[in-house]
This record gives sequence, structure tokens and C-alpha cells, in this order.
Amino acid sequence: MSVLKKVSAYAHPDAWVLEPEPSTFAPNSRWSNKDMDPVPPKGRTWSTFNYIAYWVSDATNVAVWELASSMLAIGLSWKQALPAIAVGHIIISVVMVLNGTIGARLHVGFPVLNRSSFGFWFSYFSVVSRVVLSMFWFGIQTYTGSECVYQMLKAIWPSLAHLHNGLRPGANITTAGMMCYFLYWLIQFPLMLVSPQKIRWLFVIKAFVVPPAWLAMLIWAFVKVPSSKGLFEQHSTLSGSAMSYAWLSALNSALGIYSTLAVNIPDFTRYAKNEKAQYVQLLIIPTAFTLVGFIGIAVTSAGMSLYGDVLWDPLQLIDRWDNRAAAFFASFTFVLATLGTNISANSLSAANDMTVLFPRYINIRRGQALCAILGGWALCPWEILASAQGFLSFMNGYTVFLGPFAGIMIADYWIVHKCKVDVPAMYKPHGRYRYTFGFNWRAVAAILLSVPPNMPGLISSINPKITVGGAIKIFDFAWLFGFFTASVVYTVLSLAFPAHETFVPEAITSDDAIEHEGEDVPGSEGSSHLEKKSVDEEIRVVA
Repeated sequence: MSVLKKVSAYAHPDAWVLEPEPSTFAPNSRWSNKDMDPVPPKGRTWSTFNYIAYWVSDATNVAVWELASSMLAIGLSWKQALPAIAVGHIIISVVMVLNGTIGARLHVGFPVLNRSSFGFWFSYFSVVSRVVLSMFWFGIQTYTGSECVYQMLKAIWPSLAHLHNGLRPGANITTAGMMCYFLYWLIQFPLMLVSPQKIRWLFVIKAFVVPPAWLAMLIWAFVKVPSSKGLFEQHSTLSGSAMSYAWLSALNSALGIYSTLAVNIPDFTRYAKNEKAQYVQLLIIPTAFTLVGFIGIAVTSAGMSLYGDVLWDPLQLIDRWDNRAAAFFASFTFVLATLGTNISANSLSAANDMTVLFPRYINIRRGQALCAILGGWALCPWEILASAQGFLSFMNGYTVFLGPFAGIMIADYWIVHKCKVDVPAMYKPHGRYRYTFGFNWRAVAAILLSVPPNMPGLISSINPKITVGGAIKIFDFAWLFGFFTASVVYTVLSLAFPAHETFVPEAITSDDAIEHEGEDVPGSEGSSHLEKKSVDEEIRVVA
């Protein structure tokens, strides 16, 4: 009976309430928990080396390998595609550092920082958007990882390719595929329970294992097939304005692949030892991503000459190899590559956002567990990939929101408020960042003016039968249009109609609480001085 009582106790919501933490700023546990609060000095463990390893890790994934395919498919040559990849990632690296510096200075994650520009309640729009995107892409990346496991197992047991399929024909997945999916999910799940401070070592391991293996595949490509053959012989089939718009579309593809992380990069830079530690992103992002794009082109070129098919998917290329040992180790590197990317870009992002939605019940570990269950199983990614190309186009097109999100955040912190923000107020629903009923109408206006012009192109990408005329050309550079339009509109409106209550003479950060920790009255948990400073500044501005 005692066991039954213990089990039944977990059915009550109170059993899942997180233990009270000494939250520095929030009025109560309804608005924050330990994972939402600013990272204390002991938790700031990420060094420059960790950010190099992180981005080398993220660059080595299947999506980046295949990035050039979309560019060559629309008629560009490889000499035009590579500069598009490089320029795109130079731009995104600047955005990463601008938004990343905010996290590194204030030690607060994206869902909380967003309140200072969007307003306390309107910020939930961007947070929910990120949760939905992250969970869908988590499932799709998990399915990609399961295909890597399949190639590994088939290299050991070739008979796996002939395993009897006991599932119905319309299941869109085979028995072997489901087995590999479950195995990959089991491998991935324990890693999702590791804290963000410690998971950086997974990126270090991946950075040392995967790039050498992929460079070996590049060498194999040049040994097997001279560089003068295959895709390197291809010339651009476009000219004039058609070529210009195609190049802009290619640039947009390069920007879009990590447009989500450009928004929530503070979730990782909040753990930086200092803000300079993440400046290396300016160099490592364009270098690593351009190199991987080139590897994808070169290896695919070799596969085209050797097998007669354009095998953009590296797993399809590996499937043609006769050397089983090489196939096993190459597939293993892709398993490791997918693991690191899925955790960093999807599950951790979803978990950070969930902590803000339900801080009393969800921390980062629980958020990742929910992402693994909902994104990995409830969404059935094999069904999405098999029968919902229009939906996938919509998910890709959802990046039309991400450019404006990033533009508003950067404009607010660097131009409008000139780096002077009030961190404690970000945790208070009735604080200075409430704006008008929790909505910053300037941000709303920036979204309304930057997103709708891209909607005709988004609709056409979902259903090509719908013609939208010249409006589709804006969609070819949707991220750039959204980013610059939103940032300009937000800046103009904020300077013309300033929200005076949000301006402070100097930044009020979590480090102020540490500096004055000994000055607080007993029982104040180290927050009385900081809250008093925040309130004093608010009174001064109103007066």
C-alpha cells in the first residue's frame, strides 16, 4: 500500500513543483526558477575554446553538408554557391555576437531578455514560436540520426537490409527503421539530461572526431575523382537579374539554416566566462560552415562521377560503399554530428523556452525530457517527412519571423537603450518592461510591417500552384528583409515615441547583487539592494 501511495502522489500537480530556489529577482516561484535566473559566477564556465568546439560541432551536420545542393539546384555554379555560404555566415556571425554579447554581459537567457524589447506578455509569442519550431526539428533530426544508425548496423550486419517489415505499408517507416529510431533515441536521451555547463564537453569530443573524418572523405573524393570532373565542371545556367535573385535566395538559405540560434544564442553565451570569450564566433562561424559546404560539394562531385547519381545525402553515398569498415566509421561520425546539433540547436532551446512558460514545474532538464517525448514520439517525424512537404515548407518559411525577432532585440539593446537595461525588472510582470498591458506596441508594429510582405512568397512555397507574381521575389531574401525592416521600424518608433519608463542611467545587472551581497538585511536573500536600486531608477525616470 505504501508503494501505491507513493506512486499515486505523483499524480498530484504539487508533487511536480520545483523545490524553492533563492531566486534573486522574481516576486515568487511562479515567475522564475534556478534555470531562469541569471547564471552565477560559478556557472560561467564556457571559454573561447568551448565556443570554437561548439561551432565546429554545429557546422558538421548533414543539413550544412547538403546546403550547397539547394544553391546548385536553382542554377548557380559552385563558385557562386560558396561565396553565398560565406557571406551568409559572415552576416549571421555578426548577429550571433551582437545578441550573444547581451547574454554574456547580463547572464540571462533569450526568453527573459526578450521581455525588455517585446514587453512582458508579447515576449511569449516569440517563446512559443521557438518551442514549436524546436520540437518539430528535434523529431526530424532524430529521424536523420536513426538513418545514420541504420547505416552503422548494416555495415556490421548486411542482412539488416532484408529484415522482414512487420509494419503496414502505409506506416511510412519499416521495422528496421523503427528499431534504429528507438536505438538512436535511447542513445540521445541520457545526453539530454546533462546540464548546459557540462554538455560543452560533448561538443569538444565531436569537434575532435567529426572534422578529421569528414576531411578524410574530402581527400578520398579528390583521390578518386580529379577536381576537373563532376560538379566542378558545372557552370551557372542563369544570367542578369535572374542570377541576382537566385544568389540572394542562396544567401537567404545560408542565413536561414541557423536563424533560430541567432535569436536564442544568449541561452549559451549566458554561460561565458566573460563577454570576450564568445567574440571568436565572428571568425569560426563563416570559416567552419564554408569549409563544410565545400566538403559537401566535393564529395558529392566524386559520387556523381563514381556512381552516376547526384547523391547530396551523404548517407546515400555511404550506402554505395563496398568497404564496410569505412561505412561504419563514416556513419558513426554522422551519428555524433547529429547528436551534438540536435541537443544544442533544438532540445536545449526548447527546454530554455519551456522554463519560462511553466517555471514552477519545468526546469531545463524536465524541458529536455518533454522535448524528447513530444518531439521524438508524439509528432511522429517519419509521417511528417513522408507526407507533409507543404508543412515542411511552412516550417522552413517560419524563419520569416526569426529575422524580425533578431532585428528587434539588437536594435533595442544596442541602439535604443544603448546597453542600459534593468535585469531585475525583466522578471516582474508589472515592472518597467510591462509597456502597454504587457505589449510593446513598437515591436508589434515592427512585426506587422516586416512579416506580411513575405507571406505571399511563403504561401507559394507551401503550394506552388498558387501564383503570387513579383511578391515572391521578396521571399527570396526573407530573412534579410525581415531583419532590416523590423530593426529600422523599431528604432524609428522607439526614438520618436520613447517608452520613458524603460530607460535607466546605467545598466542594472545581477552582478550588482553580488557586489552588495553583504549590505542586505537578514532574510532578504541578497536581493534588497538590487531591487531598491531598480525601483529608485524607475522613480527617477518617472519624476
